Amino acid sequence: MTPLGNAPANEFHPAGASTGAGWGWIMAYGVVSVLLGVAAFVWPFAATYAATVVIGALLFVSGVFSIAAGLFGQGHEGRVYAVLFGVLSVIVGAVMVFEPVTGALSLTLMVTVWLTVRGVLEIVLGFRMRRRRGLMIALGVVNLLLAAFILMTVPWSALTLPGFILGVSFLIGGITAITAAGDHRKGAQPFAMPA
Repeated sequence: MTPLGNAPANEFHPAGASTGAGWGWIMAYGVVSVLLGVAAFVWPFAATYAATVVIGALLFVSGVFSIAAGLFGQGHEGRVYAVLFGVLSVIVGAVMVFEPVTGALSLTLMVTVWLTVRGVLEIVLGFRMRRRRGLMIALGVVNLLLAAFILMTVPWSALTLPGFILGVSFLIGGITAITAAGDHRKGAQPFAMPA
C-alpha cells in the first residue's frame, strides 16, 4: 500500500499495456478537432448551416424509427406517443434539412428562451440564498442580457450562434485530446479514470 499522495508505481505503466501506443492517433484527433473549432469561428455561418442540417437529419431518422416503433411495436402502452413524437421529429427534421435557415432560427430562439428562464430562476434563487447571493444574481442578469443580445441581433445571431457553440465544443474537445495524447506518450493511459 502506498502512502496517501504518492502514485502507485504502475499508474503510468500498467502491466500488459504498450506504453504510449497509439498516442499519435489521439493527438491527430485533437489537432483536427482544434482546426474544426477554429474554422467554425472563422466561418460561423457555414458551421451553423452544417450543424443544422446534421441535427435535422438525425431528428428525421429518429422520427422514422419512432413512428415504426409505434406502429409495429405491439402491446406497449406508449404507441400513440411514439407515433406522435415520431411525426413531430420527422417534420422538424425535414424543416431543418430543407430549410436550414429556419432551423437555425428555431435553435437560436430555443437557446434564447433557455437563457431567459435560467436567468429569471437564478435571480429568484439568488434573492433567497444566504451565501453567494450577489454572484447568483449577477449570473442571472448576465444570462438575461445574453438573451436580450441574441434577440436584438436576430437574424445575424441565428445564423452564427450555433456555429460559435460548435466551435467552442470542438476547441475544448481538441485541447483535451491533445493533452491526453501528451500524457499517453509519456506512458499514462489516455482518458484514464481514477482507480
